[in-house]
Amino acid sequence: MTLWSGRFSAGMDETLWNLSESFSFDHVLYAHDIEGSKAHVAGLVAARLLSEDEGETLVATLEVVREEFATGSFERAASDEDIHMAIERRVTALAGPVGAKLHTARSRNDQVATTLRLFTRDALSDIARATLDLAEALMAVGERYPDATLPGYTHLQRAQAVLLSHHVNAHALALSRDTARLLDARGRTNISPLGAGALAGTSLPIVPSVAAAALGFDGTFLNSMDAVSDRDFVAEALFAIALLGVHLSRMGEELVLWTTAEFNFAVLGDAFTTGSSMLPQKKNADVAELARGKAGRFIGNLTGLLTMLKGLPLSYNRDLQEDKEPLFDSVRHVLFVLAALRGAYDSLTFKHEVAAAASNDELLMAIDIAEVLVGEGMPFRQAHEFAGRLVGQAVREGRTLRDVVAATPDGERFTALFLDGSGIERRTSPGSSGPVAAPKQADELHLILRELRVRVK
Repeated sequence: MTLWSGRFSAGMDETLWNLSESFSFDHVLYAHDIEGSKAHVAGLVAARLLSEDEGETLVATLEVVREEFATGSFERAASDEDIHMAIERRVTALAGPVGAKLHTARSRNDQVATTLRLFTRDALSDIARATLDLAEALMAVGERYPDATLPGYTHLQRAQAVLLSHHVNAHALALSRDTARLLDARGRTNISPLGAGALAGTSLPIVPSVAAAALGFDGTFLNSMDAVSDRDFVAEALFAIALLGVHLSRMGEELVLWTTAEFNFAVLGDAFTTGSSMLPQKKNADVAELARGKAGRFIGNLTGLLTMLKGLPLSYNRDLQEDKEPLFDSVRHVLFVLAALRGAYDSLTFKHEVAAAASNDELLMAIDIAEVLVGEGMPFRQAHEFAGRLVGQAVREGRTLRDVVAATPDGERFTALFLDGSGIERRTSPGSSGPVAAPKQADELHLILRELRVRVK
């Protein structure tokens, strides 16, 4: 029997049931739905729509049902279309007539919205914590190899030498923005829709702020139609995850490159690599490839949700059932990626001698030649042209840039530029990859991550 059987003379057709049922995936919301129901009971008691004894009976019964789900002993009935109906049915079966009062002054519309906000709030917190864990693991790589250098790239061509810490901290800084974005989204999620009813509220004397306070929401809805139809918070969560996934994908791409024989900058621990079913010598950075691949999944989930939302009139429409699976999927998989990448970076051995040899590529000193000339008063465009001609000559003649520069008038003034590590030492501007700026950056980034950690709690 459905919750609306009084209006209908026939049961739901099997084909509609197969399309309509959501228990198969929304059962994961059981704990959040039960918390929402307990808060709703508190509100009903405060409004004197339930007696104290009835409220205590319902809360105790809801806890029994929670335990059944937690232990796997809950038995789904054939009529349990979704988790919300399943819990109400079971509470009524256990508590008797008082169980039928649980849904007083509540619709599935505001119930579902409340449950999903509670889930999303917790999920955003979990993802934010895991993102901070990864950011700290990245910083730890730089701290393990404080003097390590590698080429920085533009267009995947060697550009300038950078400190390893500068490189990994750039990723950590992006993750700090992701964390802040997740927490900002959590703040906008933390508004209670409970009490909005189906769409227009109720004539019963409820006080929505009672349930909102019990659930730790920052406030209650302003407009009942918006409360039951709004899924901005899901879209925002999926966007934050998708952009985080893009950043994780970029990190994965670099790990794939660094661990190739061609780059040979790093080795991942055996526990975070895989082999080949055919080729015995293979050690594959699958963790990085999967991190790269999951980004498409996260972007797809966001795109699907936005497409579903774009044509909906106010207020609630059943299309909104399609908000859950993309959210559940993205939350589940981004947590997998974050944990696996954290372990991969913890296991990483950086081959600093190989990377240093690449970062000391003498062609990377072309900009320093130009900047020496600028320091002597030459306009930058002329200095750039001069350095470019020297590089071109070296490449065409198969000579070293050092030899070509030394053969120019007063070329000895450039000699010190070609000492190993010079490209790093000369980076002195704020925020640059130089030994003066690096400690200040690290201190500031540690502070940012600590402040975000406080916000997550």
